[in-house]
Amino acid sequence: MILATQQDSIDDLCKATASALSKAYASGAISPVEVAKATLNRAEEINGQLNAFTVIDHEGAFQAAKNSEQRWKDNQPLSPVDGIPITIKDIVHCGMDTRYGSATTPDVSNFPDAPSVKLLRAAGVVMLGLTNSPEFGWKAVTDNPKFGITRNPWDTSKTPGGSSGGAAVAAATGAGALHLGTDGGGSIRIPASFTGIVGHKPSFGRVPAHPASAFGTVAHIGPMARTVGDTALMLNAMQGRDIRDWNQGFSPVDPVKPISIDLKGLRIGFWKDPSIGSNDAEVDALIKATVRDFELSGATVEQLSLPMEGELLDVFYRHWLVGAANRLSSIDKSDYEKLDPGFLQAAETGAQYSSVERMQAEISRSDYGVVMDQLLQKFDYIISPTVPIPAFDVGVNVPKGSDYESWVEWSTFSYPINLSQQPACSVPCGTTAAGMPVGLQIIGARGKDEAVLSAALTYEQMYPQRFMFPNGKWPNQANGTA
Repeated sequence: MILATQQDSIDDLCKATASALSKAYASGAISPVEVAKATLNRAEEINGQLNAFTVIDHEGAFQAAKNSEQRWKDNQPLSPVDGIPITIKDIVHCGMDTRYGSATTPDVSNFPDAPSVKLLRAAGVVMLGLTNSPEFGWKAVTDNPKFGITRNPWDTSKTPGGSSGGAAVAAATGAGALHLGTDGGGSIRIPASFTGIVGHKPSFGRVPAHPASAFGTVAHIGPMARTVGDTALMLNAMQGRDIRDWNQGFSPVDPVKPISIDLKGLRIGFWKDPSIGSNDAEVDALIKATVRDFELSGATVEQLSLPMEGELLDVFYRHWLVGAANRLSSIDKSDYEKLDPGFLQAAETGAQYSSVERMQAEISRSDYGVVMDQLLQKFDYIISPTVPIPAFDVGVNVPKGSDYESWVEWSTFSYPINLSQQPACSVPCGTTAAGMPVGLQIIGARGKDEAVLSAALTYEQMYPQRFMFPNGKWPNQANGTA
């Protein structure tokens, strides 16, 4: 969408892609201040019903937008995302009241910007506010004792997923064009799937992190947006080297420049079945239809199971639950009653693992990472459902009436890729009969983010009708349905 005049409606401003806004700023057709006003209004409008934001920073956003407006007038923008409205997840330090979704944390607004935020600020973005997360980002739905439940804009009785659920809702409703999420077990990709947006978990280390996550090196930082192109724009603005991130381990990387690719001759592994339970019938049908189209386009598709699949649940638990115990160790026992009971239980379970068991999990993870790297030498890509189920009711961690015992059990298409650290992108794959979005996951070799985003862009060009705003589709805030 290219904005033509300053009389464009608020909806048009909120639906516009970051790339379209950048072009409009350059031509003088629209101002970053007008876009900031429209998207801040949208944030306020949706927050009462959907609870996507924990902080909406009118003053800071307007000042950043005014500064950007002057830079564009002087023909001196800092980057292609100068003046673009973005949001930050409420577990990333950014000069606002970051609380990690917890009533036990102090205001950390005086902490230095996280490296990703520092890079984005240097690119000239307009930060609208903080988006809601489960407490400490510990689970794959978004609710917490401090800020409450975040709801799915396609049906407000359903969860948007998590832990970057607030970011996904902001994206799906036009409250900002670009959104910073984190992903330790699927937390970017799961809400992207449940809300019909694009979410990219980069190769580990491409986006620097500080402070280090309590959950260790399964945790990634990445972009969420409504189109693949915007996702790449944001990734370019937030990737790079920061000496505070000791785990990063490499020098700055070149910008990603996704292009349309020819599927003919590509070798694609189809990771069809979850390790626990089965795919929802509608999810299964949507994914299989896409696989058939890939084959008709000339790709060779081979069904596969992940290596060491039977071990991965335990390996992930030993990382994730020990991480929760690590986070709990910084909280005074007198505050335990303020915590999400599920988080407290997870942390107390994690504390029961021995140091030997934890190190054994590290060794198993290393073995798994090797065979995953080898698998992605055989295949150009691996594709799968992002989540085996569509969004379910808010207020619970697993679907009612299901056999799942934890959120990890319905996330078996996502957390294995955190263990192995490959880039993975979730793109919209259609909707169920009830109108709920479903995601397709595209996975590539470590460091090959550009290749993954190129495949995602090619997919977007094959199925433009599946992406919300290019064809005008918009969640209806009045009744919570599409």
